[in-house]
Amino acid sequence: MVLVGLFSAKDKEFGAKLDLLAASVAARGGRVVGRHVQRRGVSHGGAARMNVPFSRRTLISPGKAREIAHLCRAAEVGVAVFANPLTEHQRAVLGGMFGCLVISGEDVFPRGR
Repeated sequence: MVLVGLFSAKDKEFGAKLDLLAASVAARGGRVVGRHVQRRGVSHGGAARMNVPFSRRTLISPGKAREIAHLCRAAEVGVAVFANPLTEHQRAVLGGMFGCLVISGEDVFPRGR
């Protein structure tokens, strides 16, 4: 599995959030083979749109999505887990790009728990 997250540049806890997600994946028998992070708001132009996804299709930027897709296919990854909520459309588009099942952290940590 790979972990993917889009985080605000102001979020200093993004590493801890991915660690928690990795621990949950491991507790369910999964093995994390990579982590991919995209930060939003690092540049002056991005700061004004920190809470807006880069893309409605992929959540992350197209370049980052292509980078992760290449790595997922090369490593024959079976599942990509996003720290962020994803729409069904995003899951489908990313799954096609990555060549694997794409789920959200919400699937690993159901609400109400």
